[in-house]
Amino acid sequence: MTTHTSDPSLIRSLTVLPAVRQDVELHTADGLTLVGELARPAEAAPAATLVTLHPLPTHGGYMDSHVYRKAAWRLPALADLAVLRFNTRGTASPRGTSGGAFDGGAAERFDVHAAIEFAEFHDLPKRWLVGWSFGTELVLMHGRDPSIEGAILLSPPLHRATDADLDAWAAFGKPLVVLVPELDDYLRPDEARRRFARVPQAEVIGVDGAKHLWVGESAVRRVLDEIVAHVLPDHPVPLPTHWSGPSTTAEDDA
Repeated sequence: MTTHTSDPSLIRSLTVLPAVRQDVELHTADGLTLVGELARPAEAAPAATLVTLHPLPTHGGYMDSHVYRKAAWRLPALADLAVLRFNTRGTASPRGTSGGAFDGGAAERFDVHAAIEFAEFHDLPKRWLVGWSFGTELVLMHGRDPSIEGAILLSPPLHRATDADLDAWAAFGKPLVVLVPELDDYLRPDEARRRFARVPQAEVIGVDGAKHLWVGESAVRRVLDEIVAHVLPDHPVPLPTHWSGPSTTAEDDA
C-alpha cells in the first residue's frame, strides 16, 4: 500500500482510511474455525457494529466482496462503525480459508451464530446484520437473534429464504432495511415491495440505476450512506467524499 498525508483528496475505490484492523477467528458450534477481520475506529469506541454476510461463495462471493471491503476501509473513520467481515464455511480469500464446506445456507446457520456471538463477546455495540445476495438469505433464515438491533439487506434474491422466513422476521419485530437495485438480476423493487409486504417493519428502498453487484463508486456510496443513515440516524449523510488525514491506497480492488 501507498501512504498519503495531504490536503483533502477524493476518496477513491482503492482508498483505505485509518482504522484498527485485526485478523480474527470465529468458532462455530459444530467445530469449525472461520477466518475474518475486524475493523474498528482508530480514535474512538465504536458507535455501532456491522456484522457482514457475503454473497454466494460458489459464484465468487467472500469477505472481500467489494462493498464490504470498502465498508471496512471507510466506515470506521467516516462514521465510527466497527465492521466485522468473515468467510463462511469453505470460503477462501487472501485472509485465508474457513473450515468446512459450503452447505447451501443450511449449516451456515452456525456461521451466522458464531459471528453474532463474537461481536457480543467482544462488547461490540449496537450490532446490525448486513447481508448481500446469498448473505441476505442467511440473515432472513438464521439472523433472528435477540442481541441484534436489526438487519440491512443488499440485493435480496429471495431464493432460499421463504415466506415462512419473512413471517418469522415479522414476528421477530426488529427493523429490516431492504436495498433493491432497479436493474437487479433476481428481484426488482416492485416485486420486492410485494414480497416484503408481509414484514410490516420492512423498509424497501429501490435504488435507481443500480445493479445486483453494486458496481461503481456511486452505487457503493449510496449503499454506505443508507447503512449509516439507518444504523446511526443522527449521523450526517451523505458521508464525506474527501479525506484530509492520512490514508493508504490498496494495491488492487477485488
